[in-house]
Amino acid sequence: MVGEALGNQVEEEGTGMLRFTKRADYGLMAIHYIAIHDDLGAVSAKRIAEEFAMPQELLAKILQRLAKQGLIVSQNGPKGGYVLGRRPAEIALGEVIRALEGPINIVSCLEESSDCPQIERCNLRRPVKKIQAAITQMLDTMSLAELTSHDVPEMLTIK
Repeated sequence: MVGEALGNQVEEEGTGMLRFTKRADYGLMAIHYIAIHDDLGAVSAKRIAEEFAMPQELLAKILQRLAKQGLIVSQNGPKGGYVLGRRPAEIALGEVIRALEGPINIVSCLEESSDCPQIERCNLRRPVKKIQAAITQMLDTMSLAELTSHDVPEMLTIK
């Protein structure tokens, strides 16, 4: 039932953990890096790629997607690079994830185009919707500013 959601992947064996795709992970790392270096002006893609040992081509595609959604702005010229499109407090992590991956779904059966053969008999759909809502709420209420601060809570309480 659990599949490629949030761009998340579930391992067939082993830990079975949900996790961000490499694209979402790199995108969050890149936009966070741009945010914490905002005082230095534009940050080049090359600098980000070198800092995190990311493939430059993949990072370029990620940055293009973030720019297309207005989350970052590309600046040309010798001191060009990327800056945030809005203040860090105005950028939700959910926006970043959706810009890179599309809708946030932890299971494929919550997607409108789902063709899950178990959909009529599934007794997990309702509880999973609650989990989905909690994850979405957390991502949509946590801002980039919270990631850049030093007081990110260890444990978060979700009601």
